[in-house]
Amino acid sequence: MTARLLEPLAGVRATAPAGRAAPRRALLLLIGATLLLPLLVYRDTADSIVAIWGRSETYAHGFVIVPITLWLAWRRRALLASMTPAPFWPALAALLGCGLVWLLAGLVEVQVARQYALVAMLPLTVLAMLGPRMTAQLAFPLAFLLLAVPAGDSLVEPLMRITADFTVAALRASGIPVLTEGNNFTVPSGSWSVVEACSGLRYLVSSLTVGCLYAYLSYRSWWRRAVFILAAAGLPVLANGLRAYLIVMIAHLSDMRLAVGFDHLIYGWVFFGLVMFLLFRIGSLWREDHLPPPAAPAVAAPAAAPVATRRFALAACGVALCLGIWPGYAWHLQQSRVRTAPAGLDAFRAAAPEAPRLSAWQPAFARPAAQARHAYAQQGRALGLTLLYYRDQQPDSKLISSTNRLTAMVHSPWHSAGGTLRRETLGAGRSLTLREETLDGPEGPLLFWSWYWIDGRTTASDIAGKLLQAKQTLLTGRDDGAAVFLYTPADERARATLRAFLDANLGTLEATLERVRRQGGGPP
Repeated sequence: MTARLLEPLAGVRATAPAGRAAPRRALLLLIGATLLLPLLVYRDTADSIVAIWGRSETYAHGFVIVPITLWLAWRRRALLASMTPAPFWPALAALLGCGLVWLLAGLVEVQVARQYALVAMLPLTVLAMLGPRMTAQLAFPLAFLLLAVPAGDSLVEPLMRITADFTVAALRASGIPVLTEGNNFTVPSGSWSVVEACSGLRYLVSSLTVGCLYAYLSYRSWWRRAVFILAAAGLPVLANGLRAYLIVMIAHLSDMRLAVGFDHLIYGWVFFGLVMFLLFRIGSLWREDHLPPPAAPAVAAPAAAPVATRRFALAACGVALCLGIWPGYAWHLQQSRVRTAPAGLDAFRAAAPEAPRLSAWQPAFARPAAQARHAYAQQGRALGLTLLYYRDQQPDSKLISSTNRLTAMVHSPWHSAGGTLRRETLGAGRSLTLREETLDGPEGPLLFWSWYWIDGRTTASDIAGKLLQAKQTLLTGRDDGAAVFLYTPADERARATLRAFLDANLGTLEATLERVRRQGGGPP
């Protein structure tokens, strides 16, 4: 079966001498086996993609991406049969680069980056074995594979914010008074909350996938394809905001009898289906699939030229080496990790009297290796300090993750009123960049200052934190890091209270974290 699928790629006409049938078959098998190498070498990453397809309805479309890709490639078989494959050596350098991205993403536990790196290796392997001319004819099918990566969770919060803002603005434009707080709002008939299921991510992913396929099959000009894909990506965001507004309006006008239960979901999907129908109906007015596809430049090749199996074998060895070096180095780093449990986090002593616990709040972060909670009286005001320490991080225990938040997105008594980055200048000219956020809850509003401590350095940026983690692991084999949360009742004196505490205690706090890090042994 493999040989039959790959025969158009052999570049050898059927009129070739019968004595060369065996070398042809060997070449076909060699190319086919090499194209499967990324999935075999990085099987764990491939399995993680399939696992997400199986458990998430948002990404279940991934199961049809590979069959569609094979079908799109099969449609080009006649053109491919007229071309001659040739190994393309520069693609090996790109494969090495993808492998390095895979390694770094694994060190900092960014699974989606690992998955993108693996999927990108597939077209690069095709390029290395078949050459740029043949790969160019498979450009879209190979690029379409990227949609199989279950990416988009980081868009949930921005999409929720857009949906909430659009709904509130539309309600007010309709003359309905709205009291809003973050993603929660209240109208005279009842209260509403824009939660994760309301983000519209599922609509966006579905529309973008189908839109890309439709644009490729229906249009010949690149600008029409680009415009349609942009429309398929932007329209679901607008439609989701309109959907949320209509649901609230239906419930409001019916005294909360309609669109508040299961029919809430039904209305949403019916409306989305109508919007998608209109998109494709309008897009069909400019279809170009009746036009013949542009012909590829002819490539002449002697029919009786010998099959250079040795060149392809050398290319296959190069692909195998470029793919295999990084999992081997990852295994080496894994063996050198510090696995002892961190101790001594509770040894921190602040230059302020201890006090009863300020709040029952707890961060919605992944399970840390160690944690400590303190409460103090700073300048006559209550102040809380929470430390989460991470070591030997795993997928379910990561310092930096898109799911780590000050409060859970659902079923939490705490609600975020928004946050921003802030730079504070402390004593002795010390500058500290942190994230400031206000939470409103049953004990009143609290002002939070939070940041990461990684390898002796501080940052409030997830990206900078991931880079620090990667550097630390590559150079030392460690992945230690901590999240620091400082909070006090939110009022006009809150910042002065937090600043005074840091002036007096930041050095001691960082010295405590450094002792915990060194306590694990290994290189400093």
